[in-house]
Amino acid sequence: MIKFPKEFIFGVSLSGPQTEGWDGKNKYSVMDYWYKQNKNDFFNCVGPDVTSNFYYDYKEKLKWIDEIGLEIYRTSIQWTRLLDDFETLTINEDGYNFYLNYFKEIKKRNIILVVNLHHFDTPQEILEQGGWENKKTIELFLGFAKKCFELFGDIVDEWTTFNEPLADVDAKYLYAWHYPKISDFKRSIQVFINMIIAHAKVVVYFKEHFKNKKISIILNVTPAYPRSNSKEDLKAAEFKNMLITNSQLDLVLKGIVSKDLIIFLQKNNLMPDVKDEEFAFIKKAKIDYLSLNYYQPSRVKAKESVKEDDELMPESFYDVYDWPEKRINPYRGWEIYPEGIYDIAMLIKNKYDNFPWIISENGMGVEDELRFEKENMIMDDYRIEFIEEHLSYLKKAIDEGANCFGYSLWTFIDCWSWANAYKNRYGIVEYDLNSKKTKIKKSGLYFKNLIDVKKA
Repeated sequence: MIKFPKEFIFGVSLSGPQTEGWDGKNKYSVMDYWYKQNKNDFFNCVGPDVTSNFYYDYKEKLKWIDEIGLEIYRTSIQWTRLLDDFETLTINEDGYNFYLNYFKEIKKRNIILVVNLHHFDTPQEILEQGGWENKKTIELFLGFAKKCFELFGDIVDEWTTFNEPLADVDAKYLYAWHYPKISDFKRSIQVFINMIIAHAKVVVYFKEHFKNKKISIILNVTPAYPRSNSKEDLKAAEFKNMLITNSQLDLVLKGIVSKDLIIFLQKNNLMPDVKDEEFAFIKKAKIDYLSLNYYQPSRVKAKESVKEDDELMPESFYDVYDWPEKRINPYRGWEIYPEGIYDIAMLIKNKYDNFPWIISENGMGVEDELRFEKENMIMDDYRIEFIEEHLSYLKKAIDEGANCFGYSLWTFIDCWSWANAYKNRYGIVEYDLNSKKTKIKKSGLYFKNLIDVKKA
């Protein structure tokens, strides 16, 4: 059992749209609307109206916080549950009372409560007005954030603005995985930068009005590794890291865009519309710590062929490389590479002034986990191994000076996961969709022991 410093914190991350369920009263988010339009896009046609039923029975589920001894708990507020009108900020009383009581119940347990403001759940009404391509959405989001701070500022310990803005953009505007299923490189860049402007405006406002509280943003990092040490392969990996990882960290931690990225955007007619005063907010926005989600690396190689009529995409500048030595999670299709967490830690330490950060998501989704049930418990040793391996590399980085102060699992209780619905289970607590009952998994006991050993 790896022992971390006593001040290191362990916890879990969840989201509103993936756990709460739909009460039939609030407005549609993009996910609700997508499901209404095409249920067949979702595994076994299970949609966001089901999820993990927290809206109705969160008290029963939160008992597992006590059982495991969790120290930090992250969830999110849905615009569509809290507000009846996104311009006037008219409150939905049922939604308000749910969040107020839910948060109070969490805080009874002497745990750090972190609340995120956007988790892939743009209101459909706002999407129909242009969504994040429309600059007006930036101001609507700022208004929503102010209302959340006003209503729950005394209860919530820490806030985050966005969960994985780049992943949200990729899914909706670049690779057409999620509704509205757009594939347009230039539009995706505009959507991303508008989200970052919104993040920055919220942070600036927050720091001016809540000087004793903390605020962060949650970024997904997927470090790119080259096929070989050839000049061409190294250049391909350098390009992808510039575009995906470094672009996010540069904007959020330094308030800059690298010269190489600007040259690339200009050369390919991809420059977004950003006003000087908007970029001033980005430069001014100073988060207290960084939240990082790590699941998998990416592997790339030099481009082998280019067709003149191909649609411009990130993959126009590199090819995906299928590393023959990889370990794969066959249920999710993702590579398992715990060394990546060490490399990220060293990147933050060496290039970004050892800025404080937390692993806010790391986890493993597996299909049909009931196969592994023995004596009324899912024996998910594969998840324990996954956690141990990642923590060993994280501890190595901390021992070498990395400024990481915590680790949160995705996720607490098996949850709804977008189009995958309940295909893959990520929780350390099992959730039965039929009975709505919960049971701890072996990994939950492991996580409890990990926390106990740290405290001893």
